[in-house]
Amino acid sequence: MPAPVLDLAALGDRFTLDPYPTYARMRSQGPVHKVHTPDGEDVWLVVGHEQARAVLTDPRFSKDWVNSSTMLNDAEAEVAGNMLESDPPRHTRLRKLVAREFTARRIERMRPRIQQIVDDLLDAMSLSPDGRADLIEALAWPLPITVICELLGVPEQDRSAFRGWTDTLVFPEGADDRDRALTGMTEYLTGLIADKRRQPDDDLLSALVRTSEEDGSKLSSEELVGMAFILLIAGHETTVNLIGNGVHALLTHPDQLGALRSDMTLLEGAVEEMLRYEGPVETATYRFPTEPVDLGGTVVPAGDSVLVVLADADRCPARFPEPSRFDVRRDARGHLAFGYGLHHCAGAPLARLEAQIAVGSLLERFPDLGLGADPDALVWYPNMMIRGLKALPVQWSTARAAAQEPAV
Repeated sequence: MPAPVLDLAALGDRFTLDPYPTYARMRSQGPVHKVHTPDGEDVWLVVGHEQARAVLTDPRFSKDWVNSSTMLNDAEAEVAGNMLESDPPRHTRLRKLVAREFTARRIERMRPRIQQIVDDLLDAMSLSPDGRADLIEALAWPLPITVICELLGVPEQDRSAFRGWTDTLVFPEGADDRDRALTGMTEYLTGLIADKRRQPDDDLLSALVRTSEEDGSKLSSEELVGMAFILLIAGHETTVNLIGNGVHALLTHPDQLGALRSDMTLLEGAVEEMLRYEGPVETATYRFPTEPVDLGGTVVPAGDSVLVVLADADRCPARFPEPSRFDVRRDARGHLAFGYGLHHCAGAPLARLEAQIAVGSLLERFPDLGLGADPDALVWYPNMMIRGLKALPVQWSTARAAAQEPAV
């Protein structure tokens, strides 16, 4: 008998606003469930911390779309050969080429530049005459797009185009819109790579082009485009929502905001708790069994689409006591917000650094920062892969913010 399908789309806004109780009920009934998603797909969801880790490290679950029963269209196939959607040995080769650029030591050297970008953004935000702003527009979006574009070597005048493409890719209103964004971004990256070949610079994309031409681990033109594509998407969209979700958690938990303000040495751990409590990635990207796999008594057929629910793994009481409580003093190590295993996010050190600098500087600069709207009126994107707010209105006393401005 086929597995019953849970229609998550029928839950509507209730699921989008707070998916955690639904995941918890599923977890109480077993580790894997067939669902109909709000995006209109039928997939298998894996819930629970232990089962999530097991699937994320199980070699029977492929990331390569060649093992999927779903066919990609031409626009999707153009970028499908990226590091995130590859298995060993190809994944191993591709990851090795970028891993040296994302070591903790190299990322730490970016701290002064990230701090400068944050300070400039907060300067601009403090000029608001009524002491109000959308934190997504003012800080959470421009910081990571500036950092990743500078790292890759995307010209400043081209960066605004990426917001339209990435927002459409992550939060599409329709398949046609998504395909147009994929095509536009792919065409742009192809041209940018050609420019880097003609006139290389001191940036990551130029380094990847040189690598493809000079050493034994060559990158094809398609692999270069796929690499640039995934670095831009993963290096931008997730960090936007790490900062947005994290500040939202603080502002809706005033006791925890007060604890952090009174002891900023808690900041590093607080960012880990933000990742655990309301991480920017609700489900990991698609995996496809290469053979029928039994998960807790339910057999998932080969080629079916499987999504591991990172958001539920990080709210699993078997791993985190009182998982629905936001606690900046919690030891949140072991969360799966950046994935686990071979596909653990290569950019995790950069995301952590950006969030620590952004949140720390924001709280220092705006000592009475508060939420500028009814929490129940905030709108979450109806997307099961990326969890984030469309806007995060904040407010502050203009007099107190001005007093924090650095002397010139």
